[in-house]
Amino acid sequence: MKTILCYGDSNTWGYIPGQGRRYAPDIRWPGIMSRKLGNDYRIVEEGLSGRYTVWDEPFRPGRNGAALLLPLLQSHAPLDLVILMLGTNDVLHFRDNTAFDAARGAAILIDIVQKSGCGPDDLPPDVLLVSPPRITLLSAELSLKCHGLPERSAEFEQHYADVASAAGCNFIDAADYCWPSPVDGVHLDEAGHLALGKAMAAKVQALCLG
Repeated sequence: MKTILCYGDSNTWGYIPGQGRRYAPDIRWPGIMSRKLGNDYRIVEEGLSGRYTVWDEPFRPGRNGAALLLPLLQSHAPLDLVILMLGTNDVLHFRDNTAFDAARGAAILIDIVQKSGCGPDDLPPDVLLVSPPRITLLSAELSLKCHGLPERSAEFEQHYADVASAAGCNFIDAADYCWPSPVDGVHLDEAGHLALGKAMAAKVQALCLG
């Protein structure tokens, strides 16, 4: 059995656009991916709303993804694959951050995984880096809470692909398959989760069988 860790933010957690409640496990993209992959795969969901790649936030402790990643790798070891999809909050909440900065944060996460020895036989797990869905028009509520420049997310794919290539890890662009709900411009609706879950399952199967 292959064990896969999904490490992400609110779009991995399953945040319902405009509500803040959580989609049921079978609606969230990791759950859809799990169903498509079948019983030969065990999916570990580690999504957290507001999680960043490497930054801290004073209002919500524990959102620094780099600080939490290694303990979680060790907790769920041995892992065959770690899927990383973070960076949305990096550009959504910090005005100075660009997509390039988010990608640099993702590079640190990749490095943590590749040096962890948390895969089978104490080797590192494989990594699948996901360029996050693009941010579109924010709702009034999120516009009040978020002070970054959402349009910078348009450059996610370029910089994340460069980081994945430099690290020698696998890559997929979520924006090829899904876009946020128009309700808030950030979070996936049920159709988005379904499309992403199917795409991720196909990618994982290709990686594990290739």
